[in-house]
Amino acid sequence: MELNDGSIDPPMIPLSFPLTEERIRALRVGDEVECTGLLFTGRDAVHKYLARGGALPPGVDLRGGVLYHCGPVVLKDPDGAWRVVAAGPTTSAREEPYQADLIAKFGLRGVIGKGGMGERTLAACAAHGCVYLHAVGGAAQVLAECVKRVRAVHFLEQFGAPEAVWEFEVDRFPAVVTMDAHGHSLHRDIEAASRAKLIKYRV
Repeated sequence: MELNDGSIDPPMIPLSFPLTEERIRALRVGDEVECTGLLFTGRDAVHKYLARGGALPPGVDLRGGVLYHCGPVVLKDPDGAWRVVAAGPTTSAREEPYQADLIAKFGLRGVIGKGGMGERTLAACAAHGCVYLHAVGGAAQVLAECVKRVRAVHFLEQFGAPEAVWEFEVDRFPAVVTMDAHGHSLHRDIEAASRAKLIKYRV
């Protein structure tokens, strides 16, 4: 697509889950991706539970998978099928105490959220071959349209719907690589640039 300045917008990079380390290490900060496959949600409760030694439900394998920081709004239709009506990202910083351990322990290849994460998670991404993907905030209903089917839900009674682990089959879910597997973080760069400007204006 041609932009207003005459340049060409690069095409979105398709990512199919589960992911290989080779595929992840080919990505760089700034890459725009479209995700297709099985996506797992997880927020505060399940991060704490797994980091403290809790076990995954039988049959759930996160190796090569992607964990989405999301507390979706999901309704059950009269026929018993689950329907996702909102699936926007939640702030990822709350999971910083746990994320690096989960990446290492469960072989995650991607984390989706908003706002970015810290140095410990960035180091784990570089060490184990994982990326952080930034999803669009404020577009929960639009992102829900990318969820084609709810395959399963876990910990629903234990944690409640927003904190449960939902298995979503997604198609062309859009996101941007903002932390890659090579130690680069767009969030860190923006913070450093902003700090430098603040110092400049204070002088």
